[in-house]
Amino acid sequence: MSQRVALVTGPNKGIGFEVARGIAKSGYVVLLGARNPTSGRKAANILTGEHLDVQFVELDVTRMETISAAARIEADFGKLDVLVDNAGIADPQDGRPSRADVNAIERVLRTNFLGAVAMAQAVLPLLRKSDAGRIVNVSSDLGSITRHGDPTWKYAHVKVLGYCAAKAALNMFTVQLAFELKDQGIAVNSVNPGFTATDLNAHRGQQTVAEGAAEIVRVALQEHGPSGKFLETGGELVW
Repeated sequence: MSQRVALVTGPNKGIGFEVARGIAKSGYVVLLGARNPTSGRKAANILTGEHLDVQFVELDVTRMETISAAARIEADFGKLDVLVDNAGIADPQDGRPSRADVNAIERVLRTNFLGAVAMAQAVLPLLRKSDAGRIVNVSSDLGSITRHGDPTWKYAHVKVLGYCAAKAALNMFTVQLAFELKDQGIAVNSVNPGFTATDLNAHRGQQTVAEGAAEIVRVALQEHGPSGKFLETGGELVW
């Protein structure tokens, strides 16, 4: 029970991989919850080659049968200290609200929002057994309704309905779950990694994955920190 344990979803590449690496470097056992066994095991092999304590766990946030399998964490470790809800997708059929494909919006919401909700619900009993449980929802400033309402905002032209709505919904989940758990010692926060070069945006981002992962790792490792916040490197965002 003294061993600190974290679960990161979508850790096989990009920001998720760097988050897993950063948490593991702090002495945690990190469970790599990836839906693709080949890429998940490859990521685990790279990190174990760096003498980090990581384990691959087959986990698809859109399939309840794999989410419920997370219960085996209790058998192996007895608890969970950190959940990082990082798994996310973009869909080429998503887009501006007047023409975004409804099925694409549904796919994005199912992974980026509902998958995070399902994961948190599944592991809450394990987080309650930690002395300082934390949930970090990897959001985006594209989920800020306040910023979308500002025509002078530098990303005001980025109107991708499904993706933005999913991140806004994830932020609502953060606020509501943080309120519900405020007396249970579990912190829940959203983090904006910033515009990071990953497969999700065809590597158009202006940050490295290490830079994008930094604030997520910081919040994940912060025991007894704030809860119900929308954070980014350097401060707090408007919802």
